[in-house]
Amino acid sequence: MTEIRSFEGNPFAENTYLVINEKKDCLIIDPGCYFDTERQELIGYIRDHGLKPLRLINTHCHLDHIFGNRLVCAEYGLKPEIHRLDQPILDGSVQAGLMYNVPFEPSPPPGRYLEEGEKILLGNDELEVLLTAGHSPGSITLFHKREKWLISGDVLFRQSIGRTDLPLGDLDTLLRSIREKLFPLGDEVRVYPGHGPGTTIGEEKKDNPFLQ
Repeated sequence: MTEIRSFEGNPFAENTYLVINEKKDCLIIDPGCYFDTERQELIGYIRDHGLKPLRLINTHCHLDHIFGNRLVCAEYGLKPEIHRLDQPILDGSVQAGLMYNVPFEPSPPPGRYLEEGEKILLGNDELEVLLTAGHSPGSITLFHKREKWLISGDVLFRQSIGRTDLPLGDLDTLLRSIREKLFPLGDEVRVYPGHGPGTTIGEEKKDNPFLQ
């Protein structure tokens, strides 16, 4: 049984996730830690709980989800894994930071590109990579079929969806991704989003005003 630990941080109130197995191996997903206190909280939690980070995954490359990539690379030797369609977003992230008045050092380049349908292994656990474009061209969702949960990045939120007015975003593509890739996974599937509280697929099918 996996444990999911979240950390909210940075000026955009982003959710960083650790996915932890029974052997204390973990994945670091979307490290958004920007301020030093947030960085120390993440590193301290990993240290104090004896965790071993194995991979760094970015669901997409908007600046608030990659602020901590350089820290994770320096501490654990992990390079980010992204979908190749989000490389232009990563390339423009430092300039975006200046536009939002949140300067930061650039992320290390990707260690590899993730492919749709690929299985990310964590011991006996599997997370399937789903390409759920629209918020950005290479936005991915990570789905744990056996435990019926997913990490959605900025694709789906409680009572909302990811914004599509940023460069390379597209509303029709996002809505199609949610309806065709996420809804069929099952109403009981828990959703861990990139911002805000968790939800389920069933709740969003029923009540999300953007999806009626």
